[in-house]
Amino acid sequence: MQKHRLIIMRHAKSDWSEEGRPDFDRPLTARGRKAAKQMGQWLKQQQFHIGQILCSPALRAKQTGQLVLEQLNLPQKSMLWDSKIYEASLPDLIALIQQYGQGIRTLLIIGHNPGLDQLLCHLSNTPPPAGQSGKLLTTAALAVLDFGAAAISANAHQAQLQYLIRPKELGKFWKR
Repeated sequence: MQKHRLIIMRHAKSDWSEEGRPDFDRPLTARGRKAAKQMGQWLKQQQFHIGQILCSPALRAKQTGQLVLEQLNLPQKSMLWDSKIYEASLPDLIALIQQYGQGIRTLLIIGHNPGLDQLLCHLSNTPPPAGQSGKLLTTAALAVLDFGAAAISANAHQAQLQYLIRPKELGKFWKR
């Protein structure tokens, strides 16, 4: 039985050092680039066979997506940029899942909070655990939602939260 999965990933750590830079144009920090690569390596190790990556075009999300794409050795055409992910509300993200989730076994969405936190809580059939910081999706964190044999759906509480991994906790999730 092939499982259907939705993977939600928040962009990696962005650089706030340059005053006056528009939010949309903030790049990743060195720490952010490292975390994005590590999370991409973990995804590759899991062999989820990601069929499509849907990514915000904001610079920090775009850079996160490119680093993950490289780690997964996926072709560039696997990545779709959708401006609706930037500053997306829960209804916006639900609409995107309905639009792009059809016929895909594993869909990866890379975007921003607070929308992604809201989406995770909406889809998971159990309350997601907060990390040590009290946050759900810290920068570069990812959540893997398992729909089993059922298609990816935006319906409330239909998925099992298989993994919620934050970069600082990554070590305990590597396959041995």
